[in-house]
Amino acid sequence: MIYKVSVIVPVYNVEPYLRKCLDSLINQTCKEIEIIIINDGSTDNSQLIIDEYALKYDNIKTIVQNNKGLSEARNTGIKHSSGEFLAFVDSDDWIEKDMLHEMINLAKIHSADIVLCSLQNINDQGKIIKKLPELHQLPERIDLTQDFTIFGEMSCFACNKIFKRELFNDISFPKNMHFEDVATIPRLFLKARTIAKSNKYFYQYLVRTGSITRNYTIKGINMFDAIDMVKRDFIKSVYVKNLQDWHKFIIFQGFYCFLAYYAYVKNSTSRNQMFAKLRKIITSEHITKKQIFTYNRFKKNYLCSLSLKKIVFYVLQLIKL
Repeated sequence: MIYKVSVIVPVYNVEPYLRKCLDSLINQTCKEIEIIIINDGSTDNSQLIIDEYALKYDNIKTIVQNNKGLSEARNTGIKHSSGEFLAFVDSDDWIEKDMLHEMINLAKIHSADIVLCSLQNINDQGKIIKKLPELHQLPERIDLTQDFTIFGEMSCFACNKIFKRELFNDISFPKNMHFEDVATIPRLFLKARTIAKSNKYFYQYLVRTGSITRNYTIKGINMFDAIDMVKRDFIKSVYVKNLQDWHKFIIFQGFYCFLAYYAYVKNSTSRNQMFAKLRKIITSEHITKKQIFTYNRFKKNYLCSLSLKKIVFYVLQLIKL
């Protein structure tokens, strides 16, 4: 069979959640999909579940490797994929049954290189705790050569998009890097010409209650390594003259998203090093405090859209710059 989509699913110790994820893929209304499951060194019973599904469904391909991290698991999946488009689903999340059918249909209608949808955070009880609309203010078809604003406003999630596989011909997820999506997704957009989108909340992102799954350390400084990777591609792209959108990209990812991580770092030495790096990039890119303060996302001032506590935090950091 010629597959329309290869769905890449990295797995690492997600035994309690894996069945729901795989069921959501098996039950897609689009049947021309292959599911590539990469067991990235799990030590629980995840492989038993993978084997059970692989025996039952012919369109599942399984790979077992030593633990190498999310990026390398995704890269392994890309190498073993054959679909016209690639999709990435985290193994503790799930997707709505019409997601791939609708997104492939949008890709066909608009000859799109990338198609995206909205997503929402779900807790363990299945309750929606936060909706994450993705570019609802833009039309269904976006010609990036005519409107490049998406570059400075989008969230760099890999999971709520499908990508033409050719976009990955010379791009892979960087190994052992925090913010691997920030280093990768914008570079794929720089190679694209046409984007399509659905405003439906097809992707369900599980927020595990009562657990801390992230360790906030000096590795957060990788944000600036990611931005450097994107810049190398940006200056070689057809969009190089879109300097305002480049500045917006740095403001959103390098200031707001970076500081959202930095806020949880406890080590004072690490915090000093990280903030010095932030100050350096803002200065070297000639971004002013006014640009940061007046940054608009989705046609609204981003800072003013936040809670009072977050506004105070960001303003204090802005004063320190």
